[in-house]
Amino acid sequence: MPLLPLHIWAPSPVAPAVMIVFLSGAALFVTLLIVTRLRRGGSSGGGETRDWTSMLGVAAQGLAIALCSGPLRIAGPFLPRAQAPRLVAVAALMLLTVGLFGWATRAMGRNWAIVARTRADHQLVTGGPFAMMRNPIYVALFAFMLAMAVATGHLQALVIALPLYAIGTAIRVRREEALLRAHFGASYDAYAARVPRFLPGLF
Repeated sequence: MPLLPLHIWAPSPVAPAVMIVFLSGAALFVTLLIVTRLRRGGSSGGGETRDWTSMLGVAAQGLAIALCSGPLRIAGPFLPRAQAPRLVAVAALMLLTVGLFGWATRAMGRNWAIVARTRADHQLVTGGPFAMMRNPIYVALFAFMLAMAVATGHLQALVIALPLYAIGTAIRVRREEALLRAHFGASYDAYAARVPRFLPGLF
Protein backbone atom coordinates (compact mmCIF):
# COMPACT_ATOMS: atom_id res chain seq x y z
CA MET A 1 0.00 0.00 0.00
CA PRO A 2 1.56 3.37 -0.99
CA LEU A 3 2.40 5.84 1.76
CA LEU A 4 0.27 8.53 0.09
CA PRO A 5 -2.87 7.13 -1.63
CA LEU A 6 -2.93 8.28 -5.24
CA HIS A 7 -6.71 8.82 -5.24
CA ILE A 8 -6.17 11.83 -2.99
CA TRP A 9 -5.11 13.71 -6.13
CA ALA A 10 -8.06 12.57 -8.24
CA PRO A 11 -9.73 15.93 -8.91
CA SER A 12 -13.42 16.65 -9.12
CA PRO A 13 -14.53 18.38 -12.36
CA VAL A 14 -14.01 22.15 -12.41
CA ALA A 15 -15.98 24.63 -14.49
CA PRO A 16 -13.94 26.92 -16.78
CA ALA A 17 -15.28 30.05 -15.02
CA VAL A 18 -13.97 28.83 -11.67
CA MET A 19 -10.51 28.22 -13.07
CA ILE A 20 -10.45 31.62 -14.80
CA VAL A 21 -11.27 33.36 -11.52
CA PHE A 22 -8.58 31.43 -9.67
CA LEU A 23 -5.88 31.95 -12.31
CA SER A 24 -6.69 35.67 -12.52
CA GLY A 25 -6.32 36.00 -8.76
CA ALA A 26 -3.17 33.88 -8.74
CA ALA A 27 -1.60 36.03 -11.47
CA LEU A 28 -2.40 39.16 -9.47
CA PHE A 29 -0.94 37.60 -6.33
CA VAL A 30 2.30 36.56 -8.07
CA THR A 31 2.61 40.02 -9.65
CA LEU A 32 2.15 41.63 -6.24
CA LEU A 33 4.77 39.30 -4.77
CA ILE A 34 7.31 40.23 -7.46
CA VAL A 35 6.60 43.95 -7.14
CA THR A 36 6.94 43.73 -3.36
CA ARG A 37 10.27 41.92 -3.70
CA LEU A 38 11.62 44.51 -6.14
CA ARG A 39 10.35 47.42 -4.07
CA ARG A 40 12.03 46.09 -0.95
CA GLY A 41 15.47 46.32 -2.57
CA GLY A 42 18.70 45.02 -1.04
CA SER A 43 19.89 44.67 2.53
CA SER A 44 20.59 47.56 4.85
CA GLY A 45 24.33 47.01 4.54
CA GLY A 46 25.06 45.78 8.07
CA GLY A 47 23.61 44.79 11.40
CA GLU A 48 21.39 42.16 9.82
CA THR A 49 20.52 38.92 11.62
CA ARG A 50 19.06 36.03 9.63
CA ASP A 51 17.71 32.68 10.78
CA TRP A 52 18.00 30.23 7.89
CA THR A 53 16.14 27.56 9.88
CA SER A 54 13.00 29.43 8.91
CA MET A 55 13.52 28.24 5.33
CA LEU A 56 12.46 24.77 6.48
CA GLY A 57 9.12 26.33 7.29
CA VAL A 58 9.03 28.04 3.88
CA ALA A 59 9.64 24.67 2.20
CA ALA A 60 6.89 22.96 4.23
CA GLN A 61 4.39 25.71 3.43
CA GLY A 62 5.33 25.61 -0.25
CA LEU A 63 4.93 21.84 -0.41
CA ALA A 64 1.55 22.06 1.31
CA ILE A 65 0.32 24.56 -1.27
CA ALA A 66 1.75 22.49 -4.14
CA LEU A 67 -0.11 19.40 -2.90
CA CYS A 68 -3.37 21.25 -3.51
CA SER A 69 -2.66 21.77 -7.20
CA GLY A 70 -2.29 18.36 -8.88
CA PRO A 71 -3.90 17.44 -12.21
CA LEU A 72 -7.00 19.29 -13.45
CA ARG A 73 -10.34 18.16 -14.86
CA ILE A 74 -11.85 21.21 -16.53
CA ALA A 75 -15.19 20.06 -17.86
CA GLY A 76 -18.80 21.01 -18.46
CA PRO A 77 -20.36 24.36 -19.42
CA PHE A 78 -18.70 27.66 -18.59
CA LEU A 79 -20.45 27.93 -15.20
CA PRO A 80 -23.09 25.38 -14.26
CA ARG A 81 -25.40 26.43 -11.45
CA ALA A 82 -24.02 23.71 -9.17
CA GLN A 83 -20.53 25.28 -9.31
CA ALA A 84 -21.61 28.84 -8.58
CA PRO A 85 -20.87 28.42 -4.83
CA ARG A 86 -17.39 27.15 -5.73
CA LEU A 87 -16.78 30.24 -7.87
CA VAL A 88 -17.92 32.54 -5.04
CA ALA A 89 -15.68 30.72 -2.54
CA VAL A 90 -12.64 30.92 -4.82
CA ALA A 91 -13.24 34.60 -5.57
CA ALA A 92 -13.64 35.43 -1.86
CA LEU A 93 -10.51 33.49 -0.87
CA MET A 94 -8.43 35.11 -3.63
CA LEU A 95 -9.66 38.57 -2.65
CA LEU A 96 -8.61 37.81 0.92
CA THR A 97 -5.23 36.51 -0.28
CA VAL A 98 -4.37 39.49 -2.47
CA GLY A 99 -5.89 42.11 -0.20
CA LEU A 100 -4.33 40.88 3.02
CA PHE A 101 -0.92 40.17 1.47
CA GLY A 102 -0.80 43.57 -0.21
CA TRP A 103 -1.92 45.39 2.94
CA ALA A 104 0.59 43.54 5.11
CA THR A 105 3.61 43.95 2.83
CA ARG A 106 2.85 47.64 2.35
CA ALA A 107 2.72 48.07 6.14
CA MET A 108 6.03 46.19 6.52
CA GLY A 109 7.89 48.10 3.81
CA ARG A 110 11.58 47.19 3.80
CA ASN A 111 11.08 44.94 6.82
CA TRP A 112 9.45 42.30 4.61
CA ALA A 113 11.55 39.25 3.70
CA ILE A 114 11.05 35.57 2.98
CA VAL A 115 13.72 34.38 5.41
CA ALA A 116 13.33 35.32 9.08
CA ARG A 117 15.57 38.32 9.78
CA THR A 118 15.98 41.60 11.58
CA ARG A 119 17.99 44.58 10.36
CA ALA A 120 19.90 47.32 12.07
CA ASP A 121 17.11 49.76 11.12
CA HIS A 122 14.32 47.23 11.69
CA GLN A 123 11.04 48.65 12.93
CA LEU A 124 8.37 46.87 14.93
CA VAL A 125 5.32 47.08 12.67
CA THR A 126 2.09 47.30 14.65
CA GLY A 127 -0.15 49.17 12.20
CA GLY A 128 -2.38 48.02 9.35
CA PRO A 129 -3.35 44.34 9.61
CA PHE A 130 -0.64 43.89 12.27
CA ALA A 131 -2.91 45.75 14.68
CA MET A 132 -5.32 42.77 14.46
CA MET A 133 -2.99 39.79 13.95
CA ARG A 134 0.77 39.27 14.15
CA ASN A 135 1.04 37.06 11.07
CA PRO A 136 -1.34 38.32 8.37
CA ILE A 137 0.88 37.07 5.52
CA TYR A 138 0.58 33.47 6.71
CA VAL A 139 -3.19 33.91 6.90
CA ALA A 140 -3.10 35.19 3.29
CA LEU A 141 -1.05 32.17 2.17
CA PHE A 142 -3.47 29.87 3.98
CA ALA A 143 -6.36 31.45 2.07
CA PHE A 144 -4.41 30.96 -1.17
CA MET A 145 -3.93 27.26 -0.39
CA LEU A 146 -7.65 26.82 0.30
CA ALA A 147 -8.53 28.70 -2.90
CA MET A 148 -6.25 26.42 -4.90
CA ALA A 149 -7.75 23.27 -3.36
CA VAL A 150 -11.30 24.44 -4.06
CA ALA A 151 -10.55 25.72 -7.57
CA THR A 152 -8.65 22.63 -8.73
CA GLY A 153 -11.00 20.11 -7.13
CA HIS A 154 -8.37 18.77 -4.73
CA LEU A 155 -10.09 19.22 -1.38
CA GLN A 156 -8.98 15.70 -0.39
CA ALA A 157 -5.37 16.85 -0.52
CA LEU A 158 -6.05 19.13 2.45
CA VAL A 159 -5.91 16.04 4.67
CA ILE A 160 -2.13 16.16 4.16
CA ALA A 161 -1.67 19.82 3.21
CA LEU A 162 -3.30 21.34 6.30
CA PRO A 163 -1.05 19.69 8.93
CA LEU A 164 1.99 20.24 6.71
CA TYR A 165 1.16 23.93 6.36
CA ALA A 166 0.61 24.17 10.12
CA ILE A 167 4.04 22.65 10.77
CA GLY A 168 5.75 25.00 8.32
CA THR A 169 3.97 28.01 9.77
CA ALA A 170 4.89 27.00 13.32
CA ILE A 171 8.57 26.78 12.34
CA ARG A 172 8.55 30.21 10.72
CA VAL A 173 6.59 31.87 13.51
CA ARG A 174 8.86 30.50 16.24
CA ARG A 175 12.04 31.60 14.47
CA GLU A 176 10.66 35.04 13.65
CA GLU A 177 9.36 35.61 17.16
CA ALA A 178 12.74 34.68 18.63
CA LEU A 179 14.47 37.24 16.41
CA LEU A 180 11.94 39.97 17.12
CA ARG A 181 12.03 39.30 20.86
CA ALA A 182 15.83 39.49 20.85
CA HIS A 183 15.77 42.72 18.82
CA PHE A 184 12.90 44.61 20.46
CA GLY A 185 12.71 43.05 23.93
CA ALA A 186 9.87 44.31 26.11
CA SER A 187 8.28 46.23 23.23
CA TYR A 188 7.68 43.01 21.33
CA ASP A 189 6.47 41.20 24.45
CA ALA A 190 3.87 43.92 25.01
CA TYR A 191 2.78 43.74 21.37
CA ALA A 192 2.55 39.93 21.47
CA ALA A 193 0.48 40.08 24.66
CA ARG A 194 -1.93 42.51 23.01
CA VAL A 195 -2.33 41.05 19.51
CA PRO A 196 -3.05 37.38 18.62
CA ARG A 197 -0.82 35.44 16.24
CA PHE A 198 -3.53 34.77 13.67
CA LEU A 199 -7.24 35.28 14.19
CA PRO A 200 -8.47 38.20 16.32
CA GLY A 201 -10.07 36.96 19.50
CA LEU A 202 -9.00 33.34 18.94
CA PHE A 203 -5.26 32.64 18.72
